[in-house]
Amino acid sequence: MAKYHRNDVGSVVLGRPSPTTSGNHFRLCTAFSAASFRRKIFDAMSCGSSSRHRQQLMQEMIYDAVRPPPPPPTSTTTIRSVLEQSNEPIKTKRPVKNSINNGKPDKLADLLNLEEAESDAETTKKVQALEGLKRLVKELQMEKEENKRAAASRVRLLTKDDPESRVTLAMLGTIPPLVAMLDFEDSNSQIAALYALLNLGIGNDQNKAAIVKAGAVHKMLKLIESPNEPSQAVSDAIVANFLGLSALDSNKLIIGSSGAIPFLVKTLKILDKQSGCQARHDALRALYNLSISPSNIPFIMESDLIPFLVNALGDMDVSERILSILSNVVSTPEGRKGISIAPEAFPILVDVLNWTDSPGCQEKASYILMVMAHKAYRDRQAMIEAGIVSSLLELTLLGSMLAQKRASRILEVLRVDKGKQVSGNLGGNTSAAVSAPIYGSSANQYGKDCLVEEGMMSEEKKAVKLLVQQSLQNNMKRIVNRANLPQDFAPSEHLKSLTASSTSKSLPF
Repeated sequence: MAKYHRNDVGSVVLGRPSPTTSGNHFRLCTAFSAASFRRKIFDAMSCGSSSRHRQQLMQEMIYDAVRPPPPPPTSTTTIRSVLEQSNEPIKTKRPVKNSINNGKPDKLADLLNLEEAESDAETTKKVQALEGLKRLVKELQMEKEENKRAAASRVRLLTKDDPESRVTLAMLGTIPPLVAMLDFEDSNSQIAALYALLNLGIGNDQNKAAIVKAGAVHKMLKLIESPNEPSQAVSDAIVANFLGLSALDSNKLIIGSSGAIPFLVKTLKILDKQSGCQARHDALRALYNLSISPSNIPFIMESDLIPFLVNALGDMDVSERILSILSNVVSTPEGRKGISIAPEAFPILVDVLNWTDSPGCQEKASYILMVMAHKAYRDRQAMIEAGIVSSLLELTLLGSMLAQKRASRILEVLRVDKGKQVSGNLGGNTSAAVSAPIYGSSANQYGKDCLVEEGMMSEEKKAVKLLVQQSLQNNMKRIVNRANLPQDFAPSEHLKSLTASSTSKSLPF
C-alpha cells in the first residue's frame, strides 16, 4: 500500500510588478520565514517526487519565482537564488524629474534677466527723456524768437496730459522764459507761451504759485491794456490762464486786486450773446473763483457786475453759475446792498424759486433770499411785494430737501415780521404778538383742544390766519395751473377745511 505524505505547503503568492520599479522584478510573498519555506519544499519533493502533477507545479512555481530582470537571465537558476531574492528588501526607485528640477532655476534666471533688461531699458528711456527736456529748456533760453516759439509749442504739447513733465519742466526752469515771452509783439509767440503756462499749471499748485510769482499776471494785464488791442485768441488765452491761476487760494487776492476783474467782466459782457463760447464760461468760472475770497467783493462791486448778472438770469446755460457767484457775494454787507439795489432783483430771484426743472437754481436762489431776509427788514418787505410767500409755500411742498428747509426759514422770518407789524398797528405787546403766531398757546403744546371763536380771536391771529389762507389758495391755483387741470377743478372738502381752519402752525416747518 502506497504511503502518502500529507502535502501541507501553504499558498504561495507571487507579488505583482511594482508600479514604481523600472524593471519586471517580482516579489515572492510568503506567510512564513525562509527556513520554513525551504523545509516545506524539501518535504514536497521527497514525498511524491513521482507525481507528475507535483513536479509540474514545482517547475511552474520555480520558473515564475526565479525569472530574472533584464539583462537576459543566466542559463541556470537555483532555488537558493529564489530564496535570496525573496528575502531582499524592496527598493523603490523614484523617478528623477530632471526636467522640472533643472528647469526651475533656469526659468527663475530667465525672469531675473528679463527684469534686469526691462529695468535697464526703462532707465535708459528716462535718461533720454530727461536729456530731451534739458535741450528743450535750453532752446527756450535762446535769443532767437523762432526757436523760443517752437520750444513753447513743444512744452504745450508735452504738458497737456503728462503730470510728470509738468513737474520736471518746472524744476528745470521753464516758467521764467515762458513768462518773458509775453513781452513779444508777435501774437503767435504770445499764444504759445500762454497755453504752455496754462498746461504747466493744470493740477499743480506749486506751478500756479510759481507762475504768479514770476510776474505772469502783470504781463497779461499789460497785454490787455496795451494801445494795440490784443486779438481775440490772445484774450481767450488770458481768460483761461486767469481761470486756472485763480483756483489757488493764495492767488485769489493777487489776481483780484491786480485789475483782472474788470477785464473778466468786460469779456463777459462782450460775449454775452455767444452762448456756446468757451471764453464766456471761463470768465464766469474765474469770477466765481475770485468771489470766494471776501476781499475781492469790493472789486466786484466796483465793476458793476451784479446788475448784469441779475439781468442775465434766465439763460439756463449760465444761470446756475451766476447764482453761485451771487451766493458768494451775499455773504458780505457790500454784496447784499449791491443785490438789493439792483433793478428787479427780488422779482427775478422769486421767479427762480418756481423753476421746478432746475433744483440747483432753486436751492441757490433760496439761499440768497434767506440770507437777505435775515439781515434787512426792507429786503423782506420787497420780497413780500414780489409775491414770495406763495412761491415759498410751493417750494416747501415740491422742492428738494435743502430748498424746503431754506424756504421754511424764510417763511418763519416773514411770519415774525408780520406779527410785529400787526402788533405795532394795534399798539399791543410786541413780545406777545411775536410769540403768538410762531409758538401758539401752551395748550396746543400739550395736545389740548384750542377751539377759539371767531369773535374772540385776537386781531394779530386773524391777520396771520388771513395771510395763510390767501397763500394756500394762491398756491393751490399755481399747482392746478402747473398740472394742467380743468379750470372748474374743485378742491376736496378736506382741503377746504384746511384752508378754512388753518393757522400759522399748519405751515410745514
